[in-house]
Amino acid sequence: MPLTTKIIRNAKPLITPDGRKTQKCYRISDSKGMYIEIDPSGGKWWRLKYRFNGKEKRISLGVYPDVSLAMARKKRDAFRTLIRKGIDPSQRIKEEKAAQRAEETRQLAASRFKLESDGGLTLQLRNRCLALTPVETMELRSFLDATRPELPKEMPCL
Repeated sequence: MPLTTKIIRNAKPLITPDGRKTQKCYRISDSKGMYIEIDPSGGKWWRLKYRFNGKEKRISLGVYPDVSLAMARKKRDAFRTLIRKGIDPSQRIKEEKAAQRAEETRQLAASRFKLESDGGLTLQLRNRCLALTPVETMELRSFLDATRPELPKEMPCL
């Protein structure tokens, strides 16, 4: 039987016969692998269970009531479409987050570092600007290369 908003609203944490909350989560299924998980603190999490390359996986669709039943079903359908196309939704989300972090890092670096055409480097440090000559820039680069051997020697331009 598909879930309804009333069922979700009335879902409460499990209680023992003596009236205490248990430490166990439980699930109420909807359809097509989607369910809502009720945790002991009363939190309600939308989840989707699916198989990809023979492995069972699950992915979060959001927290109720921030994500409504209708919105969770739309997300479920979108993820199932990706699965049919041979794309793992959890991997897709990880890649999108990594790309977003890389872009944020690039923007942060661009706002704080400026490499001049003559080879000088300008650093934005809180409320001050520090301009290095080309020689100081080379010395700083050598120092950083020596102290961080695990980083690649040639960093792509940000």
